[in-house]
Amino acid sequence: MANRHLARTVVLQTLFEWDTTGTPSDKANVILERNIREHGKGDTDTPFMNTLFSGVLTKQSDIDLIISHAAPDWPIDKIAPIDRNILRLGLYELLFADRKQTPAKVAINEAIELAKTFGGESSGRFINGVLGTVYKEIGEPGKNDASKHRQRKEPLPIEDLVGALVYAKHEGQYYLALLHDVFGHWTLSKGHVLESEPVAEGVIRVVREETGLPGTVENLIGKNEYVASHPEKGKMLKRVSFFLVKTSFTDITLKKSGGLDDARWFKMRDILDLNFYDDMLPIVTSGVQILVDRA
Repeated sequence: MANRHLARTVVLQTLFEWDTTGTPSDKANVILERNIREHGKGDTDTPFMNTLFSGVLTKQSDIDLIISHAAPDWPIDKIAPIDRNILRLGLYELLFADRKQTPAKVAINEAIELAKTFGGESSGRFINGVLGTVYKEIGEPGKNDASKHRQRKEPLPIEDLVGALVYAKHEGQYYLALLHDVFGHWTLSKGHVLESEPVAEGVIRVVREETGLPGTVENLIGKNEYVASHPEKGKMLKRVSFFLVKTSFTDITLKKSGGLDDARWFKMRDILDLNFYDDMLPIVTSGVQILVDRA
């Protein structure tokens, strides 16, 4: 059977050289061919390496945007080159490869092993944190196929955030300002309240920073919580309080970072067919119900 781990090692070496030397993508196959000759063995799966390498290059811009979403404290150019390319390799297999050939857990575990072998002291934890965050975002595929995890005895550290369902009234109708992320879901503005900042002011600041819209905080419409993996801090419980925020019907100026790629106004009746995260639906429904009652 072909040695897939060795194949990933050769692809990683090639990605690292391509990235650090500034080689144009259309010339990068020359590096791969050389590395296969020098480091590959007879049982190394060359078609697998070609597919993996070309796939990472093709999806690089999408993958880098996902990294910025999963590790917002680490700009892509500030991540160590070896870690950056392990993430690209792991995320390509996690998100775009054939899951029958490479299950999600295999993609994550292989990336972590590469980090332990080639990265620095904290690389394994960093790679695990980023890939774990993305794995959570895509619904943890294959989770039920694995054995049950032992129950965690120690409580997770808690991080509190705020979010907003932003609405405006225009020509007698209510409109909702929704954000779209790189994972294909419509969602709401969300962020941190600064130290000593009143909650309402924090909500308005978060909305303004992500959409450019001013606003007034009205009702608390719901809360949710989820476990996320921070690249340095490890797993933590994130608790988000969502508020209904009124604004004027003006153009949205999307801040294209943190994994967001679109923002639009929707009439309330047009949101029924949108793809929301399951835990966001009750929040949106609660806010919509308040607006319907007012109407």
